[in-house]
Amino acid sequence: MEIPAYKRVVLKLSGEALAGNGGYGIDQDILGIIALEIKEVKNHGVEIAVVVGGGNIWRGAQAHRSGMDRATADYMGMLATVINGLALQDALERFSVDTRVQSALEMQQVAEPYIRRRALRHLEKGRVVIFAGGTGNPYFSTDTTAALRAAEIEAEVILLAKGKVDAVYDADPLEHPGASRFSEISYLEVIKRGLGVMDTTAASLCMDNQIKLIVFGLNPGNIKKAIMGENIGTIIKGGEYDFEDLQ
Repeated sequence: MEIPAYKRVVLKLSGEALAGNGGYGIDQDILGIIALEIKEVKNHGVEIAVVVGGGNIWRGAQAHRSGMDRATADYMGMLATVINGLALQDALERFSVDTRVQSALEMQQVAEPYIRRRALRHLEKGRVVIFAGGTGNPYFSTDTTAALRAAEIEAEVILLAKGKVDAVYDADPLEHPGASRFSEISYLEVIKRGLGVMDTTAASLCMDNQIKLIVFGLNPGNIKKAIMGENIGTIIKGGEYDFEDLQ
């Protein structure tokens, strides 16, 4: 039997990845593929928590640029993540994977409130836990949610599954086909270069808590490959920094 490289992981799924080629809404085929991969790695004894984005339904930053109040736009984005979380829960449970959705926003009719000790207990019992509703606060991205929850549940690694790119590059590969790909890079370098892998708050939180991040494309089989320790995508890691290093 294959031995996983990690015991407890946080899988960060972008909303766009759930939309598939349609770019909007939820692609049930993509959802099924993700659910089956999660089931496979869970059967290897891996404890899995999932953080979902909401960009396939609502883009808060875009709405804010169009004139909407930032806090209102962000709260709407949090609601979109709950929709995605429930969709993923349904897909997982169709494959007999015991799953709980915990929301940072109170909505007890559809999800449990986020309680750290309860989340840990679910993981210990072999359940998949989906963290929805972001952090529960505006001005924070779901990348920051993934970093925060990973620190809280003491996850060994964050798996950042991207829908359009397969690693970290020195420029946007969609706009610059000749961009160079990194196999490994430090959080400090990501912040200094402004590479846009995740926002600065999330990167700093990961760096300060020494949480490894693996960025890869959401292609069939890649979630398992990352958890098994195969060399895919880009590994981001590094210790704490002195603010003078950023000058």
